Amino acid sequence: MELIAYFWEQEDADAVAAELGGEVRRGRFHGEDDDEDHPWMVLLRDADQVRAEKLIAQHDGWLETETQEPVNAPPELPTAPKRFKLPTAPKRYKLPTTPRRAKQ
Repeated sequence: MELIAYFWEQEDADAVAAELGGEVRRGRFHGEDDDEDHPWMVLLRDADQVRAEKLIAQHDGWLETETQEPVNAPPELPTAPKRFKLPTAPKRYKLPTTPRRAKQ
């Protein structure tokens, strides 16, 4: 399992990566565009999770596991158009028929 640890300080990320054999990268959050606000990220492959959690907590970091979100199947499409009115619906209103006057 791959673990991802985040740190605000590069020194903390470097220390944890050296101890656990991880890879340091600059992490980006969605919507963040200022490079100074991005946390440091350490990718840990095949690391002992209990040991990693203790070491990460000592360096004021947090841990996330890489998860695959389930892919939802697309909804079933209709085979024909939906009808909102019945084709044989009776007319409700009749316009009155009045004889027209002849023009003079």
